[in-house]
Amino acid sequence: MRITPRFRLAVALAPAALLFAAGTANAATCEEAFVKKGNPITGLRFTAAVTVADLPPAVAIGQMRGLVAAKGYDIMADEAEYGSMLIEQPMTGTVRAFPIQITATQTGGIGTVVMEARLRAGQATKADAAMAEMCGMLNQIKGGKAGAAAAKKGATATTVAAAPVKMNSLSFSQQVSKDTERNAAGILTRYKGKQFTIDGLVDYVTKDGRDFRVGYKIPQPYEQAIRLPNQAPFKTDIVCYMAPGQAAYSLQLKPNKSIKLTGTVEDFDEYKHIIWLKDCRPAQ
Repeated sequence: MRITPRFRLAVALAPAALLFAAGTANAATCEEAFVKKGNPITGLRFTAAVTVADLPPAVAIGQMRGLVAAKGYDIMADEAEYGSMLIEQPMTGTVRAFPIQITATQTGGIGTVVMEARLRAGQATKADAAMAEMCGMLNQIKGGKAGAAAAKKGATATTVAAAPVKMNSLSFSQQVSKDTERNAAGILTRYKGKQFTIDGLVDYVTKDGRDFRVGYKIPQPYEQAIRLPNQAPFKTDIVCYMAPGQAAYSLQLKPNKSIKLTGTVEDFDEYKHIIWLKDCRPAQ
């Protein structure tokens, strides 16, 4: 669900589980099916559902893809043929992403679509805002020929690239490390192609073929004066490949000099704990 002036979350600290209340999918409307569980300390869970006639699972997921892409959600997994999709509320630099699972089933010609939002421990929002966001999408789902046409259009929808996320190098390193600790398989799905503006200190500058490579100085967890609760036991190094035309800038850099670069995540090594950004330039 989108972070808007009416729907803003606090910084997340840890993941939370979700328990879907059975029977809510039989409610007459999405608003009646909406369920809130948990609390901000252990993790809030929101569930909403709709039932629509003549709605096969693949058609439901195709429509949902178009709806969530238009609203800027990150699509982590799309298995329309199995009636399953996983999306995330995008990270903002101060707010961590959290998962929303979408499940579509059909029984006796009646399709049911369920959204399950799992906020991380430490995040908080009003139930009314969550319900408005989730039901605002679910209530647009159609059945029959109209639904099939909407699904065909939505099946190829992609999320429009957002503005660069601004973070300092230590926070970005810790965030990627924690995500790696949870599930390394999702790193590139979550980060690749996204732009980040990262400020920090130069660790080194070197020439890699025709490109200049700049590494950020990231201390090991045991070297940090202040450690966050549940912090990953390892660091993730951040490396920027400078964009063409940045030779003059790169040649003037030196270790421990402050830098603020904007680049696009290109690759990641879960074993060496390195994330690479390409086309890096000094932030304006």
